[in-house]
Amino acid sequence: MGAKESTLSAVVVGTNFGCLTHVRSLRAAGFDVTALVGRDPTKTATRAQRFDIPHAATSLTEALAATEADVVTIATPPHTHAPLVLEAVHAHRHVLCEKPFAADAAEALHLLGEARNAGIVHLLGTEFRWGAGQATMARLVQDGALGEPRLATFLLHIPLLADPDGQVPAWWSDAAQGGGWLGAHAAHVVDQIRSTLGEFEAVSAALPVLSDRDWSAEDTYVVHFRLRSGCVGTMQSTASDWGPILLISRIAGSRATIWAEGDVVRLSDATGTQTVPIPVDLRTPPATAPPADLLESAYDLLHATGIDAGPYTRLMQTFRDLVRGRSVPPDPVPATFADGVANMLVLDAIRRAAKERTWVEVGD
Repeated sequence: MGAKESTLSAVVVGTNFGCLTHVRSLRAAGFDVTALVGRDPTKTATRAQRFDIPHAATSLTEALAATEADVVTIATPPHTHAPLVLEAVHAHRHVLCEKPFAADAAEALHLLGEARNAGIVHLLGTEFRWGAGQATMARLVQDGALGEPRLATFLLHIPLLADPDGQVPAWWSDAAQGGGWLGAHAAHVVDQIRSTLGEFEAVSAALPVLSDRDWSAEDTYVVHFRLRSGCVGTMQSTASDWGPILLISRIAGSRATIWAEGDVVRLSDATGTQTVPIPVDLRTPPATAPPADLLESAYDLLHATGIDAGPYTRLMQTFRDLVRGRSVPPDPVPATFADGVANMLVLDAIRRAAKERTWVEVGD
């Protein structure tokens, strides 16, 4: 019998989403979380103790010196991603970074090049590639169930930020720090469209502030897009709609239409409408809510149900296997820093389209 593999260890950078989701999903995937990094020493120490993490540090440098971690996961505000990624990469640690990946596509491309040069595993925190509904829809498209996809609609309206007194982290309202609903939510949708339907060709957009707030970052986006395949569609979302939640992803093709409401997927064609069973290999662990007392702001409430815990566990399991050098299933395909570049090209084009009030082609 061969020697038993040692447990992989991880440093988590970020005390909010890092603790609410990264720490829990890393452990569920078999990692040993050995250090937590945060800016506030008191908060970091308190949360490290709360989650039984041995080391609390105020810099990644300190955490790497105190541990021999194999991987680093980064769950911090977008404007901080680049220096943290570079430090981890140059220390030859495997890295998983949250999205939006970088300040812009140029910065993302630099991070990708450095990661490739270092020869490390590099993944993007697009956990909903493993969301049961999204993954089932993607497989239906890839299997040709729709025929040729021609029209796609992605809608989400929630009241999260409708109350102007609802608190969010300071960076979230500042466009210069990567704040806003486009990066927070559209980064997921852009990745879903790319991984399901293919690459973007052009976009037009508006990025308004719907709530009564004095922000430089948007709480709403409306995007029309055209894909290289010829499929056209709309991405629309706001975090500031006082009404009931509206959530739907729908793709109409030449032979059929599919749509998902949460993880319930339906298909309609000439024979009628059916609910599509979630394939066994695409099922995820049930949602597990994080500790309620750690939900300090309106922004934190995005994660109150723990809906991302199951998909994130699948992502961390894939991360583990890639670090181990094991083969991983071909579907869903994990997003790498190359996808981070591609997603940022789309987000950059959306911001430019909103500013110039015109259609903008998405660069290569």
